[in-house]
Amino acid sequence: MKIIFAGTPEFAVPTLEMLLASEQYRPCAVYTQPDRPAGRGRKLKPSPVKELAVKSDVAVSQPSSLKVESEVRKMAELSPDLLVVVAYGLILPQAVLDIPRLGCINVHASLLPRWRGAAPVQRALLAGDEQTGITIMKMVRKLDAGAILHKETCPVEPWETASELLDKLARLGATGLARVLPSILDGTAVAEPQDESQVTYAEKLDKSEARLDWRQTADELARKVRAFHAWPVAQTLYQGKILRIWKAEALAVAADASPGTILPVQSRQLDVATGKGVLRLQEVQLPGGRRMSAQAFLNAHQAGGIQLG
Repeated sequence: MKIIFAGTPEFAVPTLEMLLASEQYRPCAVYTQPDRPAGRGRKLKPSPVKELAVKSDVAVSQPSSLKVESEVRKMAELSPDLLVVVAYGLILPQAVLDIPRLGCINVHASLLPRWRGAAPVQRALLAGDEQTGITIMKMVRKLDAGAILHKETCPVEPWETASELLDKLARLGATGLARVLPSILDGTAVAEPQDESQVTYAEKLDKSEARLDWRQTADELARKVRAFHAWPVAQTLYQGKILRIWKAEALAVAADASPGTILPVQSRQLDVATGKGVLRLQEVQLPGGRRMSAQAFLNAHQAGGIQLG
């Protein structure tokens, strides 16, 4: 079988590792997005998928678009049986979807039809979902709307951040694909259409969402802190400066203060009144500084009674 793999970020790496470890499924080519400027020097940096492919001596293609006829022709010349896509980041036109003999499949980080779109993990956390997983589906032109070939489920732990959940789902995606790939390749896999009445959409995250509204409940704010780790990172204003909040915990206790007020410091805890309950900040960061514990922050600042904005 000739398999092409298309993916870009760290999330796609475990699935590519799984394919590379198998002689039967080893990709004949890897597609990934072009190198991007990164770091203070803005030097071009290859994607995690490219780094692994080069290390594994697999041919790499990095077109800026697959809508160009020459790129479609280049892929077609490989005569692939299957295209496996994991967080590639480029739109596949119908001409590309039609190339592989067995079609194109995608590993998506949600239990479709819930959370179609760009930010399924973060939206699941924001919504308070107690369960999530990965879906392997056939690819069609409509966004994440293809028939479902396989699912793997897992619980969302109450402490998990988006970064931690993404890592877990990346590994689960590789496991799920390994289980269903034999039946896909031999033609026995059964694809079930998605229930359109159950569709929800996971819109792309925006930096503006990171600003905390202290009128919300402590539970809602804690979910934001978890969902926006490690981008764009939840934040508020502390004496006119942006205070990034990396870790926090919701407390089901009443606070006799207006939302956003840092409560009198007791037991070296950084507690903030909310619309309902208290949000305990556990790890924070001021501009130009490192991430620090609440205790370290309180050692340097007289915070009690200050209003966050």
